[in-house]
Amino acid sequence: MAYKINKNWIVLIAALGVGALAAIGAKNYLSNQMAEIEAREKNKAMVQLVVAKADMEKGSVISPENVAVRKVPKEWAHSGAITPEQFGRAEGSVLAYPASAGEPVIWSQLEGQRMPTFSARLAQGRRAVTVPVDEISSLSGMVEPGDLIDMVVSVKKDNRNFTFTLLQSVTVLATGTKASQDDNDPDGRGRQFTTITLDTTPEDAKRVIAAREVGRVTALLRAPNDASGVSRDRSDALALLGLSGGTSSTGSSVPVIYGGGPITEGQRMGPRLSADALGLP
Repeated sequence: MAYKINKNWIVLIAALGVGALAAIGAKNYLSNQMAEIEAREKNKAMVQLVVAKADMEKGSVISPENVAVRKVPKEWAHSGAITPEQFGRAEGSVLAYPASAGEPVIWSQLEGQRMPTFSARLAQGRRAVTVPVDEISSLSGMVEPGDLIDMVVSVKKDNRNFTFTLLQSVTVLATGTKASQDDNDPDGRGRQFTTITLDTTPEDAKRVIAAREVGRVTALLRAPNDASGVSRDRSDALALLGLSGGTSSTGSSVPVIYGGGPITEGQRMGPRLSADALGLP
């Protein structure tokens, strides 16, 4: 007599198989999602801030023993947080408000202290120069403090247009009217800056001012840590576009009809730009 398989066992085995496949699929999906999140976190720009090692009560004195340095994502950094470079001014200060363990210590928490002036961010011998955003239209609303840019100038001289790199790897100190990484406005629109303030030498600051007077300044945003050099050659604008050879006297292959008469061999278009002049194949 043939052995008869119970249908209930078949249904149970099928259900277990489907469940196992679903569990494996869910595990793989979650693993991929976690890997993507971790990759995004690793690629975030980080800044170093001074944080409390442990909970600190009001009246505690700031010292190297009770604070530490921690890397924090730049987008989460408080604009008034104390940085390691500023710790010398904060050391010995008394907390006016408690500080929680692991959280950045901000200037407003200290008695009789206020956030350093903007000039305190400049190194000795450096100058801050501000350029209107309408003259750096290529970066309007996209650049942030800490970014590196190149500045390119387009100027007209003796009826010729020249384009050249004025400055390279210039650090952006501030955008708009303040030097902070504020979030988007409440309406959810992107940042809208009116000015960009740059960290330059005194001579470079004068060159930027002169460039604004005689030509048009455009900024090129660099990738983080990109220290590659850029040619400073002063190039003719037409030469950059492949137009320095002038125009060709060769007639157009497209005939032009004059009046209502028949088309003749000599009735062709006047001088035109050759394909080579436009850099076309």
